[in-house]
Amino acid sequence: MDVLVVGAGVVGRSVAFALASAEPTVRVVLAGAAGGAGASRAAGAMLGTLGEVTDLAARTRHGRLRTELAVTAAARWPIWRQQVRDRAGTGAPPGDGYGSGTFVILNAASSALDDASFTAISRAAAEHELGCHATVPSDIPGHHPLDNDRALRAWYLPKEGFLDARAWLTTLDAALAALPNVTRTPAGTLTAPPADGYLLDTPAGAFRAPRVVVAAGAWTTPVLEAVDPHLPVVPVLAAAGTALTVTGQEPLPAVIRTPNRAYACGLHAVPQADGSRYIGASAHPSLTPVPRPTAGALRFLLDAALGQLDHHLATAGVTYTHHGNRPIALDGHPVIGPTPKDGLWVASGTHRDGLHLSPLIATTLADALLAPTGTAAALPGPLAAFTPSRPLITDLTAKEAATEAAIHHTALAAEARMRPPLTGAWPRMLAESYQVLMESAYAAMPDGYVPPPDLAPLAYEESGPALAELAAAHLDRHSAHFG
Repeated sequence: MDVLVVGAGVVGRSVAFALASAEPTVRVVLAGAAGGAGASRAAGAMLGTLGEVTDLAARTRHGRLRTELAVTAAARWPIWRQQVRDRAGTGAPPGDGYGSGTFVILNAASSALDDASFTAISRAAAEHELGCHATVPSDIPGHHPLDNDRALRAWYLPKEGFLDARAWLTTLDAALAALPNVTRTPAGTLTAPPADGYLLDTPAGAFRAPRVVVAAGAWTTPVLEAVDPHLPVVPVLAAAGTALTVTGQEPLPAVIRTPNRAYACGLHAVPQADGSRYIGASAHPSLTPVPRPTAGALRFLLDAALGQLDHHLATAGVTYTHHGNRPIALDGHPVIGPTPKDGLWVASGTHRDGLHLSPLIATTLADALLAPTGTAAALPGPLAAFTPSRPLITDLTAKEAATEAAIHHTALAAEARMRPPLTGAWPRMLAESYQVLMESAYAAMPDGYVPPPDLAPLAYEESGPALAELAAAHLDRHSAHFG
């Protein structure tokens, strides 16, 4: 074969499609399970250009680069979607839930963290000329919060897209099946034999190719370690998430969401192709993928959704429980591009952005792999900042990151209805105790590693030493390779 693509989530499938459709003579193998606990099938599929903007992202260099990537990817979606649907033909579902329009609500169920990100969204909209209009929260279709969770302000983002992820994956599968130069296989073992190229051993047979793209999501790091345990690629961890599909009490014409909050995505409701609603999503960082949802995640999600989004859903039928592991890199940013090992490429670490960024990642990688040499040192534009073997990104000092993480923890306590006693200055003491906890956890990390707030819960208690050990091992590999 010419290229092996390891990982059959939305990024892997998109890369395989971009390669095979751009050059019919290129023979592509796509290996991986279609379901399981990967992120793609569990995704809410908000094509989030502005919805993912936070106050922290707006204040940091790499956060702003991530917004640039999202803006660029959004512009590619209309043509990309049509190309995939045209190739899929009658195999594509008649509707894929594709639409535009998002309401961002600001309520008092979290903390001042929401206020800052709510403002950052409007500034980003103005900067990129994408539109952001104040709207009356009570006029939002399908939005029926409890009185004590009601929104006081809201934005309408007319160009923010959304999609039914399950329908889109079906469309991608039909498009891939229509390409004669794509071979689908179950997951297998990837190695780099002493001879040239890479070997993928699967239940469907063994395949060899000079180039491979590892797009295995939260399972990326074990795949890479099997190829070369000394490879200095930023490790990819898991951020487990749980969501629900429920029957709609009334048509939902647009997404309703809060700003991102509490080291996680915001609470959101997304219209689905069949008229149901996707309600998401919880977030729980983990050193390894989590196989199934937890009772606590479901409880938190339902309580938040019924109170803040639509209390009418108390009588809605739950038609499906989604669970997946978002791939989040050790420093919180994507891991995309060529590695120091000739012919070995990575497309992972996208966290919540994988589906939205998939057209941009797929076409950019395809262009690089199909270039005469296929050995580009880095990808163009903002993607160049997220090369797999980069030094760990640290936009914040340890002190700044610990403070940010403490703020996120306090916001989570507020959203979970934690009510500290008013005697003894407890509200202030709670915030200060989080600050002390976070500063202690960050101080235990090796020099050169500052965990992003999304991974802060891993930095203390049982997982803290393991996170520090993982970071130290990567720093040692990076230093040994690059000096």
